[in-house]
Amino acid sequence: MHDFIPVNIPLLDGNEKKYLNECIDTGWISSEGSFIKRFEEEMAAYVGRKYAIAVSNGTAALEAAVQALQIEKGSEVIMPAFTIMSCAQAIVKAGLVPVVVDCAYDTWNMDVTLVEEKITSKTKAIMIVHIYGLTVDITPIQLLAQKYNLKIIEDAAQVHGQTYKGKQCGSFGDISTFSFYPNKLVTCGEGGMILTDDEGLAERCRSIRNLCFQSTRRFVHEEIGSNFRMTNMQAALGVAQLEKLEATVLKKRKIGMQYRSLLGEIEGIRQPLEKTLYTENIYWVYGLVIENSTGYNAMDAMQWLKEHNIGTRPFFYPIHKQPVLLRMGLFQNESCPNAEIIAEQGFYIPSGVGLTEEDIVIVSNSIKEFSELIHKKS
Repeated sequence: MHDFIPVNIPLLDGNEKKYLNECIDTGWISSEGSFIKRFEEEMAAYVGRKYAIAVSNGTAALEAAVQALQIEKGSEVIMPAFTIMSCAQAIVKAGLVPVVVDCAYDTWNMDVTLVEEKITSKTKAIMIVHIYGLTVDITPIQLLAQKYNLKIIEDAAQVHGQTYKGKQCGSFGDISTFSFYPNKLVTCGEGGMILTDDEGLAERCRSIRNLCFQSTRRFVHEEIGSNFRMTNMQAALGVAQLEKLEATVLKKRKIGMQYRSLLGEIEGIRQPLEKTLYTENIYWVYGLVIENSTGYNAMDAMQWLKEHNIGTRPFFYPIHKQPVLLRMGLFQNESCPNAEIIAEQGFYIPSGVGLTEEDIVIVSNSIKEFSELIHKKS
C-alpha cells in the first residue's frame, strides 16, 4: 500500500524561508512590519486595484467587506446557495438577510439566469463567489447591479491568478476578497485580503480590521470593529507566494489536465468542465460528482478512497440547508435542487501544488477502480 496522499500539499520552495528569517532577524513579527504594506501593494498591482487591505483570514475579509459597505440592516443580499458558510455568516453578522440562488449543475457556480427573479425592493447587493476554479459569469451580474443600483461583493478566495474574459478575478466587485488558507494558490497559512478602487471603502476596512481605533483618540471608539490584523510573518509568506503565482497557476492547470487525461470518460462520475465561454478552469481543486443513478454517493466514494490511503474532502453543504440559519427562520421552504444534488454527490480529490505525478497516477487508478464498482452495481 502506498503512503497516504493528502488532499492538499502546499509548496514553500521560493523565498518563504528568506522572508520569514528577515522578520525574525529584525523583530518585526506583528502587524506593524514592512511586509504588510508590500504584500498589499503587490497584490493590488497584480489584480489591478487601487487599494488592498490585508487581514487575518478570508472569513475576516468577507465580514469586514460587508460591514464596510454600510448597508441598512434588514436589507437583502443575494448570494449562491452552493458556497462556504463564511459568505452567509458575513451577511448575517452585518444584520442583513441572505437570499440564495441555485448553482448551475455543470459549472457549480451561481446560475446567473436565476438572479433577477430574486431581486426585491429590499435587495442592496449581490455576492458572487467563484467556485472550485471556474468563475461566475460576471457580465450579467454587472448589468443587474447597474439596472437596480446594487453593490457587488466578489469572493475570489479560490481563484488567485484566474481571469474572466481576460481580466483578473478580484477586480470585479465594488469590494472583493481573497483567502490565503493553505490550500489556496497563494497561502500565508492563514490570511485574507480586501480589494477595492473606492478610497472611502478602503479606509473603512482598515479601521474595521484594527478595532476602529481613532487616529486622534486611540481608545475612544465610535464604531465596533474587530482585530482582523495580518501579521508581518504571514505577509512575508504571501509576498513569496505571490512571486511565483504564475507558475502555480500553470502547475494547477497541469494537474487538472493530467487527471482529465488519466481518468478519461468515467461512467457514472462527472468531472469538472475544462472551460466555459468566458474562462478556462484553473482547477483550484479537482472535483468529482457521482451520478445519482449509480446508487452511490460522495460519502461512499470518500470512504472507499480513505481505505486506499487517499485524502478527499466533501463539497460545500448548501447554505439554505444549514441548521443554524434555519433556526434563525431563514430559507423556509427554499429549494435549490442543483446545490442539493452536488452537495450530496460531490467531493474533491488530492490537487494541491505539492502533488507529484506518481500521486496523480495512484489517485486516478483508484478512482477508476471505484468506477468499476459503480459499473458492476448498475
